[in-house]
Amino acid sequence: MSKRDDLIAKYAADLSDKIGIKPDMDLLTKVTIGCGPSIYNTDSETVSGTDKTELERVKDSFLVKKLGLPDGPQLMAAIDQVIEKYGRSNRNKYRPVVYYLLTTHFGKQSVYG
Repeated sequence: MSKRDDLIAKYAADLSDKIGIKPDMDLLTKVTIGCGPSIYNTDSETVSGTDKTELERVKDSFLVKKLGLPDGPQLMAAIDQVIEKYGRSNRNKYRPVVYYLLTTHFGKQSVYG
C-alpha cells in the first residue's frame, strides 16, 4: 500500500470509530487527494478546532472556493457542528475527515464527481 492509501485507511477508521459512520470510500479518497500534499505534514494534516484563523481558512478556502457555497453564518455553524461531531477533545481532527464531513453536510459530493 502507498502512504496515501495508509492515510485514507486511517481517516476511514476515524470516521467509523470516532463518528460512527461508514464512509463512502470513493468520496473519502477524492477528498483526501484534493487536500494535496498537506496530508503528509503533521501540522497541516489536522484542523485546530479552537484556532479561529484556521477555521476561517477552512471556510474561505474549502467551503467558499472549493465547494462554491455562498459566504454566510451558516458556514461557520456547519464547521462548528462538524468539530462537535468529531469531538472537541479529540486532538487529531484530520483535515480530510473534516472536509469529508462538510462535503456530505452540504450535499456537495458532486464537486468530487
